Amino acid sequence: MTGKNHQEMLAKYAEAIVKVGLNIRAGQRLIIMLGATRGVPHQFAPLVREIAKAAYGVGAKYVEAIFADEEMLRLRAQHAPKDSFDIYPKWQIDAALDMIEHDGALLSIAGSNPDLLGGLDADIVGQLQKTHIEHWNAISEKVTKNAINWCVVAAAGDAWAQKIFPDLSVVEAQEKLWRAIFETTRIDQPDPIEAWNKHIASLRERALYLQAKQYTALHYKGPGTDFTLGLPSGHLWISAQSLAQNGIAFTANMPTEEVFTLPDRNRADGVISATFPLSYGGTLIEDFQVTFEKGRITKVTAKKGEAALKKLVDTDEGSQRLGEVALVPASSPIGRRGHLFYNTLFDENASCHIAIGRAYRFTLAGGTELNDEEFIAAGGNVSLNHVDFMIGSAQMDIDGITKDGARESVMRKGEWAIKV
Repeated sequence: MTGKNHQEMLAKYAEAIVKVGLNIRAGQRLIIMLGATRGVPHQFAPLVREIAKAAYGVGAKYVEAIFADEEMLRLRAQHAPKDSFDIYPKWQIDAALDMIEHDGALLSIAGSNPDLLGGLDADIVGQLQKTHIEHWNAISEKVTKNAINWCVVAAAGDAWAQKIFPDLSVVEAQEKLWRAIFETTRIDQPDPIEAWNKHIASLRERALYLQAKQYTALHYKGPGTDFTLGLPSGHLWISAQSLAQNGIAFTANMPTEEVFTLPDRNRADGVISATFPLSYGGTLIEDFQVTFEKGRITKVTAKKGEAALKKLVDTDEGSQRLGEVALVPASSPIGRRGHLFYNTLFDENASCHIAIGRAYRFTLAGGTELNDEEFIAAGGNVSLNHVDFMIGSAQMDIDGITKDGARESVMRKGEWAIKV
């Protein structure tokens, strides 16, 4: 990919992010941040500038980005005093909230090093992660209620690219990852915006079918998995596009191939085996299995990263339960690529998945109007965390269980069994 061609693709990508992902409206503000390093890595500046240009092109009033050097986080974990990990740059949170409270939108760019904190003291990594999510919770609440239009996208970080394509040089790996990002986000198509509109309509049909069914539970059966997950009364199946409380229709993830809702926090029983590694807080968790009883995680095992997984589950009471269930065919465009991305934004769209922790309030009828106690009483989950992990495969069967106990095929061998 030549420099000129890459710049043209970046511009198209930025346009789709602004017009489809965020759907920025004239007069809005936009803040760009997050990533595993809290701020956007400096290497993503070319994309950030294209996004700013596209946002101003549709009438944005103000665009700002918070940048950071991700290696600073590893250095802190290695060398800072052990009693200092509760310190947090709250100004980042204040900046984001100020933008949001002035009719702002939020864009997060993923793509940092998935092994950033690998090999470090699990207790220190856990402390850093918990401090971050405790402070980030004020923004998470806005996101889980769809108070604003928000979106998560990716950029081809060098360390991430080499993790995926270890046999290539840094430059070659980044070029290959950028091509993958452009393909899976439909930027390589003649009219990316129109391609996205068609894709959104297709996913909406799946969601409407499941919404009409109102299954009381889903049963999963596959290698290492025999698992039943309850669905609460009033659950809402959501697809690519959502409506924010500010009246703007937006697409929260690019790419996205999922149809999702919230499970009943008290009804999860059995054993589920992860089918993809999970990159969490700079640690890669591999070959892991989770056991549930009456909604609660009672056991976790992992061949690699088990300590980090246990820290995740022990964050708070809600981290011992589930907050999301998503259905994705194994033949999705990302699944067909045949390789891991080591990044949840992509890997979750290659496979059915569930999420440990917080449920999105907008996946329950009237959920955005409930306080925490009311939401929990209705079956929703409240937690500092929301961490997806992948459980689907070409060997997975899923049944929907109706109110009268009958079973209907939802997915067979990883593919949709329902016709829409």
